[in-house]
Amino acid sequence: MSLASSLPPTQPVTDVPFVDRRQQSGRGDSGERRQFGNSYHNLSAEGKKLAEAIDTYKLDHHRRYITTDELLGVLGQLGYKRSE
Repeated sequence: MSLASSLPPTQPVTDVPFVDRRQQSGRGDSGERRQFGNSYHNLSAEGKKLAEAIDTYKLDHHRRYITTDELLGVLGQLGYKRSE
């Protein structure tokens, strides 16, 4: 007995239309998710600046999440330095 003969017969494909959900974005024009997007108003001035810098980094580098080292890089670009 071959493998093909042991499989059930395939069902015919019905005329169900394919819906490409990737084109349906209910998040606005950009379609991009932001880590801090809806909470800027609750942040201090420094917090808002950091959140915007992180979002800019993520967009520029096509990243959804950033690593700790990348966060340290963003902080360095903002002028923060470790005190010894």
